[in-house]
Amino acid sequence: MIKIAFAGFRHGHIYGLYKLAQSNPDIEIVGAYEADADAREAAVKNLGVSFNYDNYDDMLNDKNIDVIAIGDYFGKRGSLAIAALKAGKHVYADKPLCTSFEELNEIEALAKEKGLKVGLMLDMRQAKFVQPVRKFIQEGNLGEIHQIFFGGQHPLLYGTRANWYFEEGKHGGTINDIAIHGIDLVEYLTGLSMKRVIAARCWNAFAKEVPSFKDSAQFMIELSNGAGLMADVSYSAPNSSGYKLPFYWRFTLWGTKGVMEFNYNSKEITVALDGKPDVETIPIPNEDTGDCLSIFVDELNGKPTYIDTEQVLKATRNTLLIQEYADKQG
Repeated sequence: MIKIAFAGFRHGHIYGLYKLAQSNPDIEIVGAYEADADAREAAVKNLGVSFNYDNYDDMLNDKNIDVIAIGDYFGKRGSLAIAALKAGKHVYADKPLCTSFEELNEIEALAKEKGLKVGLMLDMRQAKFVQPVRKFIQEGNLGEIHQIFFGGQHPLLYGTRANWYFEEGKHGGTINDIAIHGIDLVEYLTGLSMKRVIAARCWNAFAKEVPSFKDSAQFMIELSNGAGLMADVSYSAPNSSGYKLPFYWRFTLWGTKGVMEFNYNSKEITVALDGKPDVETIPIPNEDTGDCLSIFVDELNGKPTYIDTEQVLKATRNTLLIQEYADKQG
């Protein structure tokens, strides 16, 4: 039985992780800590969390804990992960794992030195379209892929979204917040990897109440085969639509044999192949695709998985590289 303790309940994603831990027969939740009184009260009310640690050090000193699950505000996560690894605990975090290269380098070194695992809630890999799309691409149906676009626009939800998002030093950048899902998924689907950043920009367009918060983000990168990828991961979706639009995590991939498009909310994949005059659709099977925490449990138990510590650190580094490029543009 893997014993997990939760450090931080500052984002809704960690609520989902807590529920996954509750339902996983291989996991026992043994504790929780949250420094913020409001976040603590909300977690008790919404999840029934029992907070049994007065400070983080007490949690880290508990030899009964195998894994620390991290859900504090983004800017604090790196330091919490480093402290957990130093204490000999595996780490599982909501994304982003951290907001600086210094933190990531230390996390990577500690994990390697101590033989510990680092997991991340890259749960878009469990979207129902992923395996059919990957199979279609890996079988060569698109030929060599040369152009990719994805849009991961989110609603801003200012006034509803946690206030810390808009406090300087706590967020760490819109690209680092959102883009990791798309970058990780493109690499998994295509087998290509990020080669270099060509352009990236973040700016304030929607959160006019907080001019320092750069809610809009676009970038262009080159992949390992020379393919170009362009993306927009802005907080620009209409608040009233939430996450239900067909533009939410919408991907288009162009290859030498054709083009395919799909999105997070669709029930089918659209393809147009060279030599065929009509557009075709491929249904997405309504199958159980597992969950991100179960994959981490498999890694802890020494089983082969399709995402592991090495890939988590790589996806984090790639996204930080793009964010850094944007930050340098001012």
